[in-house]
Formats: sequence, C-alpha cells, structure tokens
Amino acid sequence: MIKARVTVTLKNGVLDPQGKAIEGALGSLGFEGVGQVRQGKVFDLEVEGSDRTKAEADLKAMCEKLLANTVIENYAISLL
Repeated sequence: MIKARVTVTLKNGVLDPQGKAIEGALGSLGFEGVGQVRQGKVFDLEVEGSDRTKAEADLKAMCEKLLANTVIENYAISLL
C-alpha cells in the first residue's frame, strides 16, 4: 500500500475570493501582518501495490481527470 498526499492550489493570477475572505477574517480577529491568503485542497489517498512509479502515474491521471481543474489549478503529489 502506498500513501500519497495531493495538494491542489489555484494558479497565480487566478482570483481567490475565499482566500480574500479568510485574509479579511484573520485581520478582524486581530492577526496583523497576514497578507495574500490562498486556499486550496488536500487529498490523502492510499493506492494499492508497491510500484511507486505506477502509483505516481495513476495519481497524476487522477489529478488530470478529477481532483484538479488544470485550467485554473496546480497540483503537487507527494508519496509518503
């Protein structure tokens, strides 16, 4: 069993209204000096087998087809 983490974030230049809302809320709570908050998604997955190369290729395909909207999002895969 191979454990992996996929982190999906918006590409630079893509408007992030949720990040802006978090940034404003943090300021309202008294956390000064916080700027440019960007939010994203994290997926923890388990892939059967022991072939790390195949697992990474499968994870990339999962990102390209479902987990990330590659038009506006980047993704990073970490095998744990």
